[in-house]
Amino acid sequence: MRIGVLTGGGDVPGLNAAIRAVARRAFQYGYEVFGIKNGWAGLVEGGLEPLTLRSVSGILHVGGTILGTSRTNPCKSPADLASCISHVQETGLDALVVIGGDDTLGVAQVLCEAGVKIVGIPKTMDNDVPGTDYCIGFNTAVTVVAEACDRLHTTASAHHRVMVVEVMGRHAGWVATVGGLAGGADFILVPERPCDLDLICKHIRRRWEEQGKSFSIIVASEGAEIYEVKGEEELGETDEFGHVRLDRRDIGKNLARAIEERTGFESRAVVLGHIQRGGSPTVFDRVLATRFGVKAVDLIQEGQFGCMVALRGNEIVALPLTEVTGRAKEVDLKLYDLAQIFY
Repeated sequence: MRIGVLTGGGDVPGLNAAIRAVARRAFQYGYEVFGIKNGWAGLVEGGLEPLTLRSVSGILHVGGTILGTSRTNPCKSPADLASCISHVQETGLDALVVIGGDDTLGVAQVLCEAGVKIVGIPKTMDNDVPGTDYCIGFNTAVTVVAEACDRLHTTASAHHRVMVVEVMGRHAGWVATVGGLAGGADFILVPERPCDLDLICKHIRRRWEEQGKSFSIIVASEGAEIYEVKGEEELGETDEFGHVRLDRRDIGKNLARAIEERTGFESRAVVLGHIQRGGSPTVFDRVLATRFGVKAVDLIQEGQFGCMVALRGNEIVALPLTEVTGRAKEVDLKLYDLAQIFY
């Protein structure tokens, strides 16, 4: 049995832990494992390399991905899609383990329909893949957000400022909600709950006037919709999956400017950006990635394909890819409402 493994889309901490787990479990079954370089680009171009015990040793705690990644979308070109299938056949790969978010898993589903045997592993710091409680990378990302809020509290308090912390989250506000809740944010803005600028400013004034709080920490998803605060009109070109670069919206900077103009309180913006997806994975992400990787190979050994491993409660289960691709899992609004208790 020959297994190929790839990582697609944005990198997150925990990818190497998953690669390691896939390889080590496969070796126990006597399988050969090949790393596909740079996501789907490697399958389009034929970029494969054999993985060994040595090559996956010492990577459990390392961020990024030893295989490289890309946002290549072979579904945009019939020739690229045919090339993927051809390289699977030519290299004798019996199955693929695909580690990625909705875009990467969406391509996996298309290839499944074309006859390629695939098992998916959910990876995204946005935590927006349906069917699983957590995705690889999310826990590390929200830990970074919480730690950043802890640090910003002291400087905001010292200078009596409003600090707007812009975090990742295109369509779902998981990172802002959980990171902000853990970091003691005074207001959280997410795509699922459009908000009025006046409400934000009233809350800030109330904190200062009624509670004696001379500073505020606002955590905002990059995809948050705030009435009267618009992102930059020119967002640039889209990637191969049709996504614009939301960092160019400058929602954090524009919100901070609007708050200062409306309230007179000095306001600053901090964009955490790629810091959220860099560095070593947390203990949770290391263990989750390990469990996902082992389960993916077990499914291959059992002959179960066209599915994705998922965390449900404390169990690792398998779900059909058709049930999890093409849609986003929005934030649990009960968590969002919980955070509001502490505003």
